[in-house]
Amino acid sequence: MEPKPIQKKKFIRIFLRLVWKSIPIITVALVIALVIFPLSKKISAQKADLAQKQSHQMKAAKAPTNVITMKMIPDMVMEKISLPGVATPWISLKVAAEVKGKIDIKKIGEGTRVQKGDILAIIDKRDYQNNYDAALASYETALTTKNRFTALSKKQFITQSQLDDAGANVKTSKAAMDTAKLNLSRCTIRSPMEGIVDRVYIERGEFLSVGDPVATILQIDRLKIQVGIPESDVAAVRKLSTFDMTIDALGGQTYTGKYHYLFKTADSMARLYNLEIEVNNPGHKILPGMFARVSIVKNHDALGLAVPIYSLVTLNKQTGVFVEKKNVVHFTPVTTGFLDGWKTQIPKGLFPGEKVVVVGHKIIEDGETVHVTKTILDMEELTQ
Repeated sequence: MEPKPIQKKKFIRIFLRLVWKSIPIITVALVIALVIFPLSKKISAQKADLAQKQSHQMKAAKAPTNVITMKMIPDMVMEKISLPGVATPWISLKVAAEVKGKIDIKKIGEGTRVQKGDILAIIDKRDYQNNYDAALASYETALTTKNRFTALSKKQFITQSQLDDAGANVKTSKAAMDTAKLNLSRCTIRSPMEGIVDRVYIERGEFLSVGDPVATILQIDRLKIQVGIPESDVAAVRKLSTFDMTIDALGGQTYTGKYHYLFKTADSMARLYNLEIEVNNPGHKILPGMFARVSIVKNHDALGLAVPIYSLVTLNKQTGVFVEKKNVVHFTPVTTGFLDGWKTQIPKGLFPGEKVVVVGHKIIEDGETVHVTKTILDMEELTQ
């Protein structure tokens, strides 16, 4: 077994031999590293410089983007909602028979215009006339008896009790006579108001009982437009006094109505509060049952600024618009308010006279030079 010093010397000789053999490889690797690293760094720098030059060349070669701008002019901005409504008569009254009997005369038809007190129909009066005549005779007899008893009582020919009975008989017969007279007058059925006869339920010779319908009379010189108001809009409606509406059945003709009454209870199913709007109806063009589209103004700004909804852009998590000045556009953050159709109110961020890009805003960048082909005052000019 070799001594330990000899083994150690042998290990050192082997290690030195391996190191000596590796010197060429290490030398070559160092040379390659020293050559390639500066070269790759130089190539990267040249690439970046070339890309920057190409970017500048592309920007220089790109023609300014054509845009259309809209000048900000203070004007009325309104938040409106459109709700369906239905026309109803101002008064709809069903006239009924107050006494029973056979229809002797019928004086109305559907569409007849009547005044208050006009005769609609007459029930056979003969029985009621006889009752009245009998009641009148009884009353006159009782009155004569009382007068005679009064004269006799002064001479003490009759007792006070007999005189009291005569007085009571006068009152009773007077009441019976008045009732007979009232029933006789009720045989003539009259209109309780001015209006138009919409329905007639009787014919001559027909027998009526008390409470049977005779006719329906409508008052439509003015109408009620009934609109269901959502709970969220009740507060806004209470502030209004007039409403604009269109009637589709009349070719979209417009009318203006007045606030009449807002019901204090809501429909249990739809949770809508019924609003009644008074509207004049000259010529009776609007018929009960016709549908109306009612405009309700929830908010308004008499001197507000507004931009088209689609002209808004988002940049760096901010909502704004591109404002053009001297053919250069700048992104301007804005605060949006209520909607007015296709427009949105801008309560903060814009000033009168500024020009907002409304066409071409999707393909431009902040600070870009543009070519303004047209400046408009209202979006309707785009369609002209």
